[in-house]
Amino acid sequence: MKLTSPAFTDGGMIPSKYTCDGENSSPPLSIFDVPAKAKTLVLIMDDPDIPDFVKQKFNIQMWDHWVIWNISPTTKKITEGKNPIGKLGKNTSGKSIYGGPCPPDREHRYFFKLYALDTELDLPEGSSKAEVERSMEGHILAEAKLMGRYERVKK
Repeated sequence: MKLTSPAFTDGGMIPSKYTCDGENSSPPLSIFDVPAKAKTLVLIMDDPDIPDFVKQKFNIQMWDHWVIWNISPTTKKITEGKNPIGKLGKNTSGKSIYGGPCPPDREHRYFFKLYALDTELDLPEGSSKAEVERSMEGHILAEAKLMGRYERVKK
């Protein structure tokens, strides 16, 4: 399985359009080679590079930007600025939306993780990434990652 974006390459810079410095809209994504036995897909975007003061303030190790599950396995493209049809989970900001990169200190890495599952997840809208990840255990058929980087321009 593969996850790509026409907006940036794996390991490349995420255009500011998709961040808090721009339109804060989600980037377009393309999905390839989903296993035939997949029942649903899960998409998670997170940032492992948060500074210690953020970790302490929120009691977290990672900032979750986007959590969606029960996406159709026939999905090939996720349109720019749109959520794929599925269930939306809460990000670290407590909102069930895409929250673009907005690093407070330096360049951060942002991981878009796509999982193909052999089942639908029986979770209510607004569930957390941790709840989604617990429900996925033992059901992952394949996974793909796309990493983009972003650093805010100092003004």
